[in-house]
Amino acid sequence: MKIADLYIRVSTDEQADKGYSQRSQEELLRKYCSINNLSVRYVIFEDHSAKTFNRPEWKKYLSVLKRNKNQADLVLFLKWDRFSRNAGDAYQMINTLRKLGIEPQAIEQPLDLSIPENKMMLAFYLAAPEVENDRRALNVIHGMRRAKKEGRFMGKAPIGYMNRTDESGRKYIAPKEPQADILRWSFNKIAEGVFNTEQIYKMAKQKGFGSTKSPFWFAMRNPVYCGKIFIPKI
Repeated sequence: MKIADLYIRVSTDEQADKGYSQRSQEELLRKYCSINNLSVRYVIFEDHSAKTFNRPEWKKYLSVLKRNKNQADLVLFLKWDRFSRNAGDAYQMINTLRKLGIEPQAIEQPLDLSIPENKMMLAFYLAAPEVENDRRALNVIHGMRRAKKEGRFMGKAPIGYMNRTDESGRKYIAPKEPQADILRWSFNKIAEGVFNTEQIYKMAKQKGFGSTKSPFWFAMRNPVYCGKIFIPKI
């Protein structure tokens, strides 16, 4: 009877309703092993992105394999995107596993890698999720850029503001008192030209400014406070 290790991965940004929950993956993998007369040795649960193999549980598992070669025949996972979302890293890891006497296999996308033509399908299975990741990242970048062009500040609200969401789900920043009032007073004092920034900071602290000197100095130079939003080049 062949021995199999089960690798179950769900990253923090993936939802259980996609069918990737750890419980559903384990059930499907165990059922596969039962049907194919495979003995389960280890079950590895991972909650980490598949962009690289720098994953805590995978690194532990790999160290076990290196200490105990040829004690298992297969490492099984649901789909190839559970194994990796980086084609280059995946090929290297497949070679590493084979040298350790273990064959990686996706039960829903099975491939006999001893057949040369199947390597083309493997390339597709590995590249597709990587392309999906890259496209999602580009969509986020373009979405944030479009929002900035519309005059909306994206990211954590600066001192004196707080992050809010309107009824339509659009995010924006709104003044947060009393810090906003203290900052308005500070800007007006600087504009008068009577006191330097260090002196105004000390007076702002007396008024209740609740942060250190560095954030105060950054705020005084931040163009957001005069209604300007920086839009980086693509």
